[in-house]
Parts: sequence; structure tokens; C-alpha cells
Amino acid sequence: MNVIETSKLSKFYGKERGIENLDMQVNEGEIFGFIGPNGAGKSTTIRTILSIVHPTSGSASIFGKDVTKYGPEIREEIGYLPSEIFYYENMKAIDLLRYSASFYKKPKNHMEHRIQTLAKLLELNLDKKIDDLSFGNRKKVGIIQGLLHEPKLIILDEPTGGLDPLIQQKFFNLIQQENKRGASVLFSSHILGEVQRLCDRVGIIKEGKMIKVEKISDLLEKSTKRFKLTTKGKADKAVLLNITGISELVYNGNDINFLFRGHLRDITKAIAKLDLVNLDVNEPDLEEIFLHYYR
Repeated sequence: MNVIETSKLSKFYGKERGIENLDMQVNEGEIFGFIGPNGAGKSTTIRTILSIVHPTSGSASIFGKDVTKYGPEIREEIGYLPSEIFYYENMKAIDLLRYSASFYKKPKNHMEHRIQTLAKLLELNLDKKIDDLSFGNRKKVGIIQGLLHEPKLIILDEPTGGLDPLIQQKFFNLIQQENKRGASVLFSSHILGEVQRLCDRVGIIKEGKMIKVEKISDLLEKSTKRFKLTTKGKADKAVLLNITGISELVYNGNDINFLFRGHLRDITKAIAKLDLVNLDVNEPDLEEIFLHYYR
């Protein structure tokens, strides 16, 4: 069963394109990555399938129900974390979360336990007012608010902005636990590493259109990484010359720079033959991947 399904979904703001003829299917029980650069249409897609904004044309369904007809009913089973969070600033975090919990048909003591458990995990002080919280801590409030009712579908739009690395690690583990209990996840990001870590499949959106849906394993094989190597002595050029997937190979004394597209195991075998003192591997941003993947 498709938890989310869109058919030729389009949204225009006057003459400005949001998304255009977008087809997307998210399977029950999977973590589906939704990637693209800022402005590609990720947030517009999410707001449209949540019926926050109405589509210009096309259709979208969640749990097999049309989002425009059954919006309120559908949203009871969805946890949503927007990219930008705005709250009543004079409220304490605990009061806001208890207020949010009151909208769900679940025992009060269960919801209270859930709030306290998630707050402890994410190291959030619930007694602080919203306007006294940093951006990262406000994001934690949003995470708890989105997950407190144990939704069937979790929609995350650029969820890690403002979170420090330790909390990011806890957040990723939390999402994986929610997935194991049966929640489906739509994970929108422009950070490829996050998507590679969590997701089963990935949809790539560019200029409002879904241009490819890939398994993560296939995307990893085709993505391009930039390597910068430094050797003890002058580098042996013969080691890398005939490796499939290398491009833009440049030697400069002890330094070697190149792009590599393929599985890391293939290039690490060759690199192991070099007498290295430094190795730096950088993933390109998504715009570079688009250029190399579809050139």
C-alpha cells in the first residue's frame, strides 16, 4: 500500500512555479528521502499533500484518502515537523506540548509520559518559555510535538537545522525506532548524507519536478565525491590512471585531486597502494550530483 501517492500534482503561486506534474509514491513502512536544493519544491510538495495549501491541479492521497476531502481526519495520524517553527512565545514548552497533546484521543497519562521521555532524550528543558529557547531547542520542541502521539506517518521538512551533532545522532536513532514500530517516514532534506544514512529510497526533485526515484544503494553507486590526497613522496601517477569512475585528475607534487563516481571499495583498493599522509573525501552538494548524474 502507498501511504502517500500523488498524481500530476501541481502548485503555482500566480505565475511562479512551486511544483509541476509531480508523481510520488511512499510505501507503507519505508523511510523515503526527498532531496533537492533549496527552492526545488520540497516544502511546497509537503504543504500541498498536507492540504495546508491547495493544489493548482492534480491529486494527492494519504492512507488512500484524498487530502483535500479528508484533511482533518488524515492529520490525526500524521506527525509533521516544518522547516520553520513558530510558536506562542510566552508559553512554556511543557504547556505548549500538553496543549498539543490534548487534541489527540489518547490517555492523558500516556501522552505526559511520552512528552517527558522525548524531552529527556533530546535534552530539552520543558520549563523554559519558548522565547527563551535557542533555535535548536525550539526545533526539539517541534520534534516532540510531531512525535508525541505516535503517528502512523511522520513528515520531516529539513529537520536537523539548529541541532548539534550529538542531538542529531539521537534524533536519527529516534526516527529509526519510530520506523521500527511501524511508522512510515517522508524525510525531506538538501543534505545528502542524512538521506543516505536513514532512507530506503530517495526521490530527487529539481525545479518543481521529480526527475528520478532511486534506491539509496543505486544512488550511492552513482554519486560523485571529491578526493584530496597527500603522499609522503612524489605521487605514483600510474596507480590512479586506469581506475574507472575517476575524472578531473590533477597531480601537484605530493597532492592529488580528483572526482570519483562509484563504490568507495573500488577506489580504496587503489588508494591503499599510495604512501598517504592525508586523505580528505567530500561529498558534493546536490547541485553537483545533478550535474554529474544527468550530464
